[in-house]
Amino acid sequence: MLKRILYTGSLILALVPMLTALATASAASKVLDRIVAVVNEDIILLSELDARMSPYVQRIRQQGFDLEKEQKMLYKVREDMLNRLVDEKLTDQEIKRNDINVDDAEIDNAIERIKAANYYTDEDLRGFLEADQMTMEEYREKIKEQILRSRLVNYEVKSKIVITDEEVSNYYDNHPELYGGTLHYHLRNILLPMPAGATDEEKRAIGQKMAVLRAQFEAGTAFADLARTYSEGPAADNGGDIGEFTIDTFSPQIRAALDGLQPGQATSVLDTDRGFQLFYVEAVKRSEDKPLDSVREEIHQKLYAEVVDKTFLSWLEDLRGQSHIKIIN
Repeated sequence: MLKRILYTGSLILALVPMLTALATASAASKVLDRIVAVVNEDIILLSELDARMSPYVQRIRQQGFDLEKEQKMLYKVREDMLNRLVDEKLTDQEIKRNDINVDDAEIDNAIERIKAANYYTDEDLRGFLEADQMTMEEYREKIKEQILRSRLVNYEVKSKIVITDEEVSNYYDNHPELYGGTLHYHLRNILLPMPAGATDEEKRAIGQKMAVLRAQFEAGTAFADLARTYSEGPAADNGGDIGEFTIDTFSPQIRAALDGLQPGQATSVLDTDRGFQLFYVEAVKRSEDKPLDSVREEIHQKLYAEVVDKTFLSWLEDLRGQSHIKIIN
């Protein structure tokens, strides 16, 4: 009996350090999983923030930045992720306050649309979720959150936005580069190529020769005749006629030189990668404009999206101002 008591007592004594260590570890874990923010009646835990930061932290640490830069980047990620979590808490509270709901059938339909858009089978989706260490239940919860937040935006923001016909028309008129016809240039060209390894003196001589040709054109000599006689380009025999091109075909240097030129005019001498060049505008025409009615819906959606983004950010800022938010470092 005594032996049994001594053994039990010894066992208890042996367990004391272990129990103390477990208690310490438990206390440490509680300290680690502390509150990092209070958002009205809700809290954000450090574990939530760490989970959200994790993929970004891994990528940053794999880049090999020096310690100071790495710490700055990690701090910025932490700040951004914490702000995002605060915004999510605020929107979730508004969802609850406005009694916005979603049922299982809607979640099922959303997942089916995602699968169809990405050509996923059920097996593909399960594989991607396993790779992200996410269960189907967790994934469904994420989809539910997205649908609820989208409905909140519709309720608080989108339903109050109106894009007028006048705004659509003004955007159309102010963006001819998007909806006006494309400029087409029918061009002639004189090319004096630069020999490989040409000296500065040789380059100057070729440039001066091209300047003389430019002066002869200004004096009244037909550009086509000059091209036939002096050009070393592939279209020389055809009077330098290189055909018709849209303005976006050319390099920025040539686009700038052609800008504003009318038929019968030529560019200044251009020092290009191919050598010295002159371009002569034979004709300019613009393809047919896109009618307003054909792009009305496109413009409406573009303007709507821009206003939604601005209005949502403004609404969220107002919501922050009306809420009790405390960040705990």
